[in-house]
This record gives sequence, structure tokens and C-alpha cells, in this order.
Amino acid sequence: MNGEMTFREMPPTGRRFDPVRQMQRAQTDLNRLFGGLRFYPATEFPLLNFWTASDGAIVAAEVPGVAPETLDITIRRDAVTVRGNRLPETVDDGTVVQRQERTHGPFARTVVLPFLVDADKASAKFERGIVTLTLPRPEDDKPHQIKVTRS
Repeated sequence: MNGEMTFREMPPTGRRFDPVRQMQRAQTDLNRLFGGLRFYPATEFPLLNFWTASDGAIVAAEVPGVAPETLDITIRRDAVTVRGNRLPETVDDGTVVQRQERTHGPFARTVVLPFLVDADKASAKFERGIVTLTLPRPEDDKPHQIKVTRS
């Protein structure tokens, strides 16, 4: 009948079309289908903060669950790399994992500094799951201020 709906084509009473209910049902189905997949990019690990000054830089990296003696920190000219491995938690055979958001496995993160680093004077301190690197600049690379005199 030219695109018009007649009373006979309407859903029976008690079974009216509810768009909100249909969207909720579709959302539930999608969650069941794709519940274990991640659709957002994983952040780089370890997360870090990075500060510079004229005499050097400080890098603080979060490495929860990693023993400090297993970290490998390498300095090469103007770059520092933090490497390690986060081991997975062990669970019993009968245990069902309901959610696993914390990643595990090997990791590496490199920061390129805007200047060279004096690797012999660099240091690392580990406290409460954060490794803090102090990366001094070589003396001959530090900016020096000179005075201008009249001739």
C-alpha cells in the first residue's frame, strides 16, 4: 500500500518495538563477541617522566613488578634505554582468569636526549617501583656564558 503501514502489520500488543532495548541487546551481543579484545592502542611501557636542565636530565620510569637487579639500563651518547621483563602472575590450573589488563613479557623504552650524557657519572635509584635515572651532561658540553667587554 504505497509504503504505509496498516494495522495488521503492526507488532502485536506487548511486543512493541523498543529502540533502546534493541540497542542494549546489540551492545550485550557485541560485548560478548569482542569482550576479550582491546580496541585502543596499548601505552608504551614503562611509562616515564623526563626533565632536562642545563647540567643534565632526569628520567623516572614506572616499572611495577620488576626487580631492580633485572633491569638493563644502557646509555649511548645521547640516548638511554631501559630494558627488562615482567613475569606473568602464576595461577593454579583450576583458576579462571576473569580479567587480565596488566601486560607481561619483555619491554624496552629508549629516550633520546637533547644533549650528550656523561655515562661515567650517571646513576640509577630504585624506590617503590620507580627507577630514577640521573643523567649529567659532560662539562665540555654544558653551555658556558661569557661576558662581553668593550674594546
